[in-house]
Amino acid sequence: MKKIAIFASGNGSNAEAIVKYFDGREDIKVEIVLSNRSNAAIHERMGKLGIPSVTFQKEQWNESTTIVELLKEKSIDLIVLAGFLAIIQPAIIKEYTGRIINIHPSLLPRHGGAGMWGMHVHKAVIDAQETESGITIHHVNEAVDGGAIISQHRCEVMASDTPEVLAERVHELEYYHYPRVIESILLQS
Repeated sequence: MKKIAIFASGNGSNAEAIVKYFDGREDIKVEIVLSNRSNAAIHERMGKLGIPSVTFQKEQWNESTTIVELLKEKSIDLIVLAGFLAIIQPAIIKEYTGRIINIHPSLLPRHGGAGMWGMHVHKAVIDAQETESGITIHHVNEAVDGGAIISQHRCEVMASDTPEVLAERVHELEYYHYPRVIESILLQS
């Protein structure tokens, strides 16, 4: 059994899509969700789906030992970032090198890096008059959005798009492709 830990900070719609994709599988499952925000909607979502979710404190994050120990205790094979708005600590990267992935709502390297998340990205894409956007699934390293690209999936940006409309189109790509890329990685490991 391959086990996933999802790190998330917000609503949890990507996490929910991942959990539902693997629901009932005997070879892959979401074991736990970790969040840096106790009031994040993801906790309620995961509760409804029967997935344990844990909030860690800033001190725990900064020293990372407790988090690494929890991941080891749960025999986590892959850390999946899904709307996680904190920089991954070096101790976690060291322990899980090559086993942490993230999804970014643009075609990296365009519109990535510090401060580029959520609607900030979609607004930047529209302001730059891009004709396409999409998602990038990538490995995580010490550089924000700088890890090796695993896959990219594209969608059209229409002249009439608002950031909110573009976000909906990008979310559709995320919900479809992220679980399948996770599956591919775990089945190859």
